[in-house]
Amino acid sequence: MENLKKNRALILEYFNAISGITKTRELLEKYTSDEKLIEHILFFDGAFPEYELFIEEMISEGNKVIVRGRATGTHKAKLNGIPPTHRNMDFPFAIRYTIANNIITDHWLIADQMLLMEQLGVIEPQSEQPA
Repeated sequence: MENLKKNRALILEYFNAISGITKTRELLEKYTSDEKLIEHILFFDGAFPEYELFIEEMISEGNKVIVRGRATGTHKAKLNGIPPTHRNMDFPFAIRYTIANNIITDHWLIADQMLLMEQLGVIEPQSEQPA
């Protein structure tokens, strides 16, 4: 039980530490050794400088913590060839972290990229299909 609380506290501290500021490799390496996670965050912060993260739900089991949350920010730099739109994004994601020795060692992420493209004006909003 104590380990679950420590893992949850680490993720909460991590979200608070990186949300709303310029993310640096040095800062990220305080919380994770997962190179793919570091690269993803630096890439995303390049397009949405100082984006914010919000935890909506957190579940922990063993050495895993799952977060359902939202990312918000403004598109101010190129994103995969898409020039800055200066539009706001607010999109949901779910991420699973693996933690060992009080550091994130692995992650798995799923995010609504179609909604992001709609919010940036790259694609038209998908109309609701009748049931």
